[in-house]
Amino acid sequence: MSRHDVFVTLKVLVVLIAAWVMASQVRKPGRWLGRVMARAMNRSHAAMTAWGLSHIAVEKNFTILDVGCGGGKTIDTLASLAPDGRVFGIDYAAGSVATARATNAARIAAGRVDIQAGAVSHLPFGAVTFDIVTAVETHYYWPDLARDVSEVQRVLKPGGTFLIIAEAYRGRRLDWLYRPAMAMLRARYLTIAQHRELFANAGYVDVVVDTEQSKGWIYAKGTKPGAAPEVR
Repeated sequence: MSRHDVFVTLKVLVVLIAAWVMASQVRKPGRWLGRVMARAMNRSHAAMTAWGLSHIAVEKNFTILDVGCGGGKTIDTLASLAPDGRVFGIDYAAGSVATARATNAARIAAGRVDIQAGAVSHLPFGAVTFDIVTAVETHYYWPDLARDVSEVQRVLKPGGTFLIIAEAYRGRRLDWLYRPAMAMLRARYLTIAQHRELFANAGYVDVVVDTEQSKGWIYAKGTKPGAAPEVR
């Protein structure tokens, strides 16, 4: 092997290793590099999250859960929308939990926000606890998506809303570019119809799935059957 071939091979290896490291941090941010990634996601996901949240009604006294809370910006937004309520967040990544707590330190101190390590497959909350559950840029990675969506329904109050917001779906703009990236992340890459089926099969009603085609964003929402709790 020539010196040039060795150089090219090493360069390719470095690129592949860097891509693998970045992909692993996107999927599960670690304590150090993960904090940087979580802060970056706070910025990059802000507009998409605002778009998705505009499609649900948030009452001022709601109790809300954000699953896979990342850097905690969604929690901050939800706490602003529900000033008399409480917002909880869970994430299975140490870097995300640390960053989310830092982002919401004042509200945590005031007792309005609680953020803890946890997994969607076994939510550490009792049944019928939340008015809204959100999941932003996370459902791709859930270990048993169908079962986990049902686990979310367990903690929702009757009439409560589950909302998924994401920037990738099969068939989106630049789909050819996203497919290999999602494969590298070992992420589920669902169509619009599959998102709708996911909610319907878990027993949600009033299911709505819509997209912002120019951005490639998608939201899916459904309601837990039963009468909505009275707003006071």
